[in-house]
Amino acid sequence: MIKNILLFFFLILSNFILFAQAEKNVDHQSLVWTRYYNLLELDKKWSIHSEFDNRIFIEPIAQNLFVARVQGKYKITDSVELGSGFAYFSVATQNPDVDSGFNKPEYRALQDITLKRSLGKINLNHRCQTEERFFRNFDSQGLKGGTTFALRFRYRIQGDYVLWKNVKQSLKAVLADEIMFNAGSEVIKNKFDQNRIYVALQYCINKIFAIEAGYLNSYQQRVSGVDYYNRDIFRITFYHKIKLHS
Repeated sequence: MIKNILLFFFLILSNFILFAQAEKNVDHQSLVWTRYYNLLELDKKWSIHSEFDNRIFIEPIAQNLFVARVQGKYKITDSVELGSGFAYFSVATQNPDVDSGFNKPEYRALQDITLKRSLGKINLNHRCQTEERFFRNFDSQGLKGGTTFALRFRYRIQGDYVLWKNVKQSLKAVLADEIMFNAGSEVIKNKFDQNRIYVALQYCINKIFAIEAGYLNSYQQRVSGVDYYNRDIFRITFYHKIKLHS
């Protein structure tokens, strides 16, 4: 337990040091992310995870992007889970002061492995994920034919702690840190993509529904290599679990 906790805080500390050294031109932005997450359990091994995520700037108010993602997952054991799926992104703008007048599509294939461990009331998981990203080409006039390809590698460590629980309901504290790296021939100056630190409270209403609200800080390097986004994000998630087996 101590080893995992030390690893968690070392990762956060090292990322803070990295950002402090690399920080140059930083745009600060504020957003609200609203997400619906559905977990469909087919049996004790197989499940389908789908989510719809809408992201909006609040200073000024403007659409950032919309995400639809679906993923099949298979439990090898109670501690090891494999996943594979597809995601569609529709990006309106990355700058609320600039409206291109059209949305840019992005298509992703993704694969991951999640390792889970319980440490008393703490549930700890490590997720390693690979994304194959296809960006639709565009210019200032609109969308063009073809796509640009890039890889992204993600590692997330997340823990939740049960603050309160009864027969049907519970309240959890959630803490996570995720770091991402880009790869591919088109990636020149932004091999480091971003780091996300997340803290939240999750209230399980019953065995079917839960709601989670939290703060996420995203620090992202842009294509230039010297420009960054520092985003303060309020995130709210509605969880919905459906079991098709007994």
